Amino acid sequence: MPSRIHPAAIVEKGARIGEGSVLWRFSHVRAGAVLGDSVMLGQGVYVAEGARIGDRTRIQNGVSVFNGVTLEEDVFVGPGVVFTNDRYPRARRRRCWRPERTLVRSGATLGAASVILPGLAIGRCAMTAAGAVVTRSVPDFALVAGNPARWRGWVCRCGVPLRRQGHRDWKCVRCGRCYLQRRRRLLEASGILARKKRTPRENPRAAPEVPGAATRAG
Repeated sequence: MPSRIHPAAIVEKGARIGEGSVLWRFSHVRAGAVLGDSVMLGQGVYVAEGARIGDRTRIQNGVSVFNGVTLEEDVFVGPGVVFTNDRYPRARRRRCWRPERTLVRSGATLGAASVILPGLAIGRCAMTAAGAVVTRSVPDFALVAGNPARWRGWVCRCGVPLRRQGHRDWKCVRCGRCYLQRRRRLLEASGILARKKRTPRENPRAAPEVPGAATRAG
């Protein structure tokens, strides 16, 4: 499927645009940027040289993806999200300056107007709430909000907040996926969690029953 590029969009020579991608008006892709297949760039999106955007990622209006930022596949970037690549910026760039790396893993969602500081990783299927200021890396499936962003819970692969089903078990009320919490990590369970019925533990010291033995009445 060919890409659709609006006449008012700018794609510099040397930029790589994957098949089926859509670039709306006033978007600007610099030479050296790489876009995967079926990527959508909203109005006024800027993609700098060195930026990497994975397949099926959607970037809403007014977002700048700077050098050093990598978005894996199926990432959603809300309108007005801010990426940074320099923790100590100055107008005069240092001679040895290099952009700090930011990695947003597959399936993650960045809410509108989130601010992502440089040198961080946003985990798989994690979610930042609108306006969150992310100063630390975010684990897989975590929901963070606030300034600075703090952990507020877990979210399902489908995006819905999870409900606790036990001490370490979490479940999605929409799709039924189940997860297991291990300290500060959340792991996907295979299929819908079936709680096993607990049977009383056998006492190895108990004398074995003798079939046909008579019981003495008191």
